[in-house]
Amino acid sequence: MFLFQLIAILAGFVLVPGLHAQETPKLIKVGIIGCDTSHVIAFTKILNNPQAKGDLANIKVVAAYPGGSKDMPESIDRVAGYVAQLKKDFQVEIVDSIPDLLTKVDAVLLESVDGRPHWEQVQPVLLARKPVFIDKPLAASLVDGLRIYQLAAKTGTPCFSSSALRFTPNIALARSNDKIGKVLGCIAYSPCELNKFHPDLFWYGIHGVETLYTIMGRGCVTVQRSTGNGVDVVTGVWNNGNIGTFRGIREGQRDFGALVFGSKGIVPTGSFTGYEPLVTEIARFFRTGSAPLSPEETLEILTFMEAADLSKKQGNSVVRLSEVLKKAVDEVAAGK
Repeated sequence: MFLFQLIAILAGFVLVPGLHAQETPKLIKVGIIGCDTSHVIAFTKILNNPQAKGDLANIKVVAAYPGGSKDMPESIDRVAGYVAQLKKDFQVEIVDSIPDLLTKVDAVLLESVDGRPHWEQVQPVLLARKPVFIDKPLAASLVDGLRIYQLAAKTGTPCFSSSALRFTPNIALARSNDKIGKVLGCIAYSPCELNKFHPDLFWYGIHGVETLYTIMGRGCVTVQRSTGNGVDVVTGVWNNGNIGTFRGIREGQRDFGALVFGSKGIVPTGSFTGYEPLVTEIARFFRTGSAPLSPEETLEILTFMEAADLSKKQGNSVVRLSEVLKKAVDEVAAGK
């Protein structure tokens, strides 16, 4: 039911031809929206490396709009430092507005660490039909996530969002690992700091939830959340009867990864290995206009996380993802 609803919501979503390899100019110019996360430096360092080869070659960050959320210290307090570093180390031009940015670039990295302004910030990008990667979280609510993908569908603009954990090699390849065999279940984990402006898992727990979905795939039907001392545990039941668990860590040793239960073995994935695999996927996406994951999967991840919040509010009850999605779809339809 969940998948059918998403297909209906996104009916007509067809990626228009992007910057195909045979049509690629000598340089793909990239613009950044939001200079309030370390990702802007990490991604620019990879893309602007003069020795870059393969998918990473001939792609360069050339301009950035600082952004920043004035009511969130985790955002606004970082902007000045990262802007200065972009100018000094990479000669990136700093612009005063998103419309100004769009006149200078072929593709966009929406990097604002605060998910709340993503819907507002991405609208001019989608209307300008510029391929856009939206850093995690896609938005600060499922409603805004739906709005983003609906406008992407309406304008035919290539768009995707993901945590870097999805492309960490041992996580990305878990479903094809011969030592694991057929995936039967998974316990994924990550740090899970909270932010009052976002549903609990959206802010940082999304890394572990994205890991869980990379390994389990779509099809979660219900979730149930438990909260203990410095930890959240969210258990999902999939439509094939498999069970996946996310453990969000706030106290004690913190790390990223998963333990995968398979028909042949039980195998740990290991931890995060760096941003280059994600940036390589983004570069390939800018060239081709073809996203490495579907809107349906990203929206199910947001639904999973909102359902986990609802479970907590309802005394750790079991929550159906289809009911959470329906409520969000109704809000979008009502223009709320």
